[in-house]
Amino acid sequence: MDKHSLSFVILNGKSAGNEALREAILALREEGLPVEVRVTWEYGDGERYVKEALAAGAATIVAGGGDGTLNEIATALATIDAAQRPVLGILPLGTANDFATSAGIPDEMDNALRLAIIGKATPVDLACVNHERYFINMATGGFGTRITTETPAKLKSALGGVSYFIHGLMRMDELKADSCELSGPDFNWQGDALVIGIGNGRQAGGGQRLCPSALINDGLLNVSILTSQELLSTLLHSLTSDEQNPNIVSATLPWLRITSPNEMTFNLDGEPLSGTDFHIEVMPDALLCRLPPDCELLA
Repeated sequence: MDKHSLSFVILNGKSAGNEALREAILALREEGLPVEVRVTWEYGDGERYVKEALAAGAATIVAGGGDGTLNEIATALATIDAAQRPVLGILPLGTANDFATSAGIPDEMDNALRLAIIGKATPVDLACVNHERYFINMATGGFGTRITTETPAKLKSALGGVSYFIHGLMRMDELKADSCELSGPDFNWQGDALVIGIGNGRQAGGGQRLCPSALINDGLLNVSILTSQELLSTLLHSLTSDEQNPNIVSATLPWLRITSPNEMTFNLDGEPLSGTDFHIEVMPDALLCRLPPDCELLA
């Protein structure tokens, strides 16, 4: 990267007071790297700042926040012509940071910022849903989606990713599966799904490895369907063990379609989308992203 190339750091407003990040930005500026900072207040600010960064000639745009912030910035970048598209960097500043964790992004702000701005840029895939929505990490549906959507903000702030597990235990009385059909190339499954994970990345919901073998640059999605008559024991197994669950149906596909007689909600990197018909496909090499050289998500 050219030492004088401009970088924009777009921070979720909840992370604006991070002193370690402030010091890391000042250190890079003292080394001669131009870094601009923008802070979001409401949804849509991220897209607006991406446009501002593009107009300013930024070579890198850094998403500072959780998976939702990353989703907003990645989605905005996906709409830019490849020849003008800045590189994506990541700062893990959210509650769960599922994508950053599975990608091996450092927790220390100094190391994370240096990787995000001067690390090697690598092509990565995105997934597109119904030709208009995107996710870079994972789409999740079923009971797990309801838990991550409804977990109180105060509980997440106090306990981080484990808050999803605790809230799930509190809602066991509402545990039920969704009737649906999933189909794709040489794959078809129909039945009652407790949890559905469609992984470009590997984990969601505060560290639950729903798609433990997913890769972000293989042009494929990993699909995991958690289904069982023994719903309680199956859920507990999925949340507390990395071992292969005998009640999980798995597939690796370039695209799939999900239909249901009843409305379902999928979380796209934490952002909800409801409906009865979902078409999900991979966009290979959709973005350039700065990831660690030993990133486990890379083929």
